[in-house]
Amino acid sequence: MPLNQRIFACSLALLFFVFVIDLARRKKLRVEYSVLWCLTSVSILVFVFWYDSLVFLTGMIGAVLPTTTLFIMGLMFLMFVNLHFSVKLSEISEQVKNLAHEIALLSIKKEGPEKPE
Repeated sequence: MPLNQRIFACSLALLFFVFVIDLARRKKLRVEYSVLWCLTSVSILVFVFWYDSLVFLTGMIGAVLPTTTLFIMGLMFLMFVNLHFSVKLSEISEQVKNLAHEIALLSIKKEGPEKPE
């Protein structure tokens, strides 16, 4: 990997790492998600400094170029993140439905039984 590409990738990964830490510090990003994004930036740094591991992984999966391997890994990462957010969204939808039911039951109890006319 040429030096200017290494410097560029390393700079972006470090900036991304600092940005994620800052978001977590200011409570704009939950810690559970900040760990995921920090690990992502660290993995980019690993591939920048240990390029042979990327070449080895490329050979293992049968790809021709390391950029193909990075593209596949990025695509898989985004698919897993989308799946994770879909699961979280489903859980939150279920919680909202249950809360709406509880509120309805509490309001019925508060008002008391209706009197027939």
